[in-house]
Parts: sequence; structure tokens; C-alpha cells
Amino acid sequence: MASAVKKKLVVCGGNGFLGSRICKYGVGRGWDVTSISRSGEPSWIAVTSSNDSPPWSKSVSWQKADILKPTTYQPLLKDADFVVHSMGILLEADYKGVLQGKESILGGLQRAFSATKAGSQNPLEREVGASLDPQEKDGQLTYELMNRDSAIALAKEASIAKVGSFAYISATGGAPILPARYIQTKRDAESSIASNFPRMRSIFIRPSFLYDNSRAFTVPLAAMTGVGALANWATAGIFSGFLGAAGAKPLKVDVVAEAVVEALGDEEVKGVQEVADLESLAQKGWRRGML
Repeated sequence: MASAVKKKLVVCGGNGFLGSRICKYGVGRGWDVTSISRSGEPSWIAVTSSNDSPPWSKSVSWQKADILKPTTYQPLLKDADFVVHSMGILLEADYKGVLQGKESILGGLQRAFSATKAGSQNPLEREVGASLDPQEKDGQLTYELMNRDSAIALAKEASIAKVGSFAYISATGGAPILPARYIQTKRDAESSIASNFPRMRSIFIRPSFLYDNSRAFTVPLAAMTGVGALANWATAGIFSGFLGAAGAKPLKVDVVAEAVVEALGDEEVKGVQEVADLESLAQKGWRRGML
């Protein structure tokens, strides 16, 4: 009897905190897994608690490409069944500059919290394969460019390549310390992908704050977020709009990664997947692994 053809998973941002774990669970499902990032294989100490590469990583094809230059990743989408966009940014350069003392507080925060910033040229109207050109005068990687336009462009390329399923790593909400544009650009990306590429099964992953012991600083932050989630629950969610992700139960990063792979593997799953959905999917994946 001929063996079944392996499913192919392509993870854009596969060497990151979440992306690397999506690759891990894809390997666990027996899929052919390709990671796309600018640097290739991760610096493992940056995403795990060890300098050594884990055994499963030998089964991943760690490819270098630029998410803003589709011609660098187009060939890697060939014959893919699933594509994941996991390359958004949490902080823009000017906000980071304020936190690091490299920019004036007033000037940096005024720009960071401005109502609008430029992304690229319209990612839906650009020619196939054309690069995404940053439109801010200093070429800054904005929320509009990374959270919205790069995802829409990737979805367009995936649709052209006849990829069956596309997962976009969004977020359950913003946070009081983040510009409103952070979550707005993610919602814009969800809406655009859903409406412009109906042939693909689109899955919008909306996790809360992600933590893991391998990133020690995330554990106390998760505890603080957990307190916010408890307070939000106790007040019947009246602070949800203000707290955003800070008022939602934090999730272990492996839970979200396993949920993404389980969602991709289940043809019945599509659309928005909130925190409770992700926990349910991860539990389903865990049970599958125990069989």
C-alpha cells in the first residue's frame, strides 16, 4: 500500500518564541515543516532554555527569506497545505527607543501613539511578487506594515499558490500601554484576509499574553496579567475594553502552538479562535498525542 503524502506546513516567523513551537507541533503531527525568517534557524537560547537545538528541529527546513520581499519566499509556498503568519511586532522602534532611553520621552511617545502611520503600498493592489516598501519617511517597521500589510501580502501569495489553509497570529486585544493601532492593524488584517481570499480556509488565532519558563521575565508578567483577568472576571468583564489582553487569562506558549497545529489539521475549524477556543484545541491535540 502506498504511504500517505505528508502535509506541508510553512511557518513565516518560525524561528520565534511562538513560531518555533508551531514548527515543533507540526513535526509531531508528521508534517513536512518549513520555517521562513530572515535569519534561518533560531538562536535556541532566545526561544528555549538551552543553547542546544532540540531533536525535533532536525526535521524542520530552516529557510531564510524576507517577509517584505515575496519573491524570496514564493518558491517555499509551492505544494504547501498550511501557511502561518507569525511575524507581527508588539512595539515599534520609537516606543522601544523611549523605553531604552534612545529617544526623548515626549517626541517618541507622540509618534508611537499617533492615530495613524503608513504601512506599505496597498498590499492587495501591488503586482504579484512586488516588494512591500515602507512608506514612513525613515523606513520604520510600523504596525501597519508588519501586523497588517505583510500578512495580507502573504495571504495573497498563499492564495495564488493554492494553499488550502491560512492561519494568522492575531491577539485577543491590545493593552493600556500599547498604541490602539497595535490591535487595530491586526483586526484590519483579519478582515481583509477573510473577505479577499474566500477560497482559503482562514483561521485567526487570538491569544492572550504568552509565557514560558524558558523566558523567565514572562512568568511574573503572566502572574500580573492573571490578576487582571481575575479582576475582570469578578466585575463581569466591565474592564475588558480598557484592559484588552491584560484582562484575559495568560496562556502558556506551547498551548497556543499546539492549538494552531490542531486547528490547521481540523477542516471544521475556521474563523476567529479566542482564548477558550485555543485551550480546547490544545486539549484536543494533547489527547491525540496520548493515543
